[in-house]
Amino acid sequence: MELIAGLKSYVEFNKEIREIFKSHKEIILKDVNGQRYIGDGLHGEGKLTIYGTPGNDLAAYMNGPEIEIFGNGQDALGNTMNDGRVIVHGHCGDTTGYAMRGGEIFIKGNVGYRVGIHMKEYMEAKPVIVIGGKAGDFLGEYMAGGMIFLLGLNLEDGEEMIGKFCGTGMHGGVMYIRGEIEPHKLGKEVKAVTPNEDDYKLIKRYVKRYCKYFHRNMDYVMNKPFTKLIAYNKRPYANLYTPY
Repeated sequence: MELIAGLKSYVEFNKEIREIFKSHKEIILKDVNGQRYIGDGLHGEGKLTIYGTPGNDLAAYMNGPEIEIFGNGQDALGNTMNDGRVIVHGHCGDTTGYAMRGGEIFIKGNVGYRVGIHMKEYMEAKPVIVIGGKAGDFLGEYMAGGMIFLLGLNLEDGEEMIGKFCGTGMHGGVMYIRGEIEPHKLGKEVKAVTPNEDDYKLIKRYVKRYCKYFHRNMDYVMNKPFTKLIAYNKRPYANLYTPY
């Protein structure tokens, strides 16, 4: 089933998507031009394939479907997402995966600031973000659970893979960075350690899937050692709010 976005308002366009999704579980969205909130709150099996650039808050509160974007994603993609998968054949903006609670986001290129902020996990639900390129400041800020993989591919000579204040306020979850990260770029709540054998099994699992989605060579991606970032303290700000 195909649906043309064009110059439709996001209200009209999303109403059409939700109505069609009741009976057609595979929808191709063409000429998408900044319409916000696509896929928000959708439940169950199904897939949206998007050609163009969707607007902010794509897949917010989504619970099950897959969205594949042949273009870029804007800010807050996967906001408080519960389950499902988003595959982006381009770059993403700021706060990708904001408060994400489950599901997976695979991004071929770069991301903006505060990606993975407030990510969390509950029981078996562990959200995952895989970033192929570079990330801006505050990656994994206040992260409480889940996993972030940063691969640093396709960078220009001298281009930095990661911004400042990585993991500031982090108190759960884990980040895997391909290569090294300068200590001064880490938040004071974060510790860099060497991944063990089990970590590398996990890394290879998600790198393999990234390479499958975006037709990359896995041997090339795995030709550098990874750095594992973990939280020093499960409650880094407890003393600020605990009365004497």
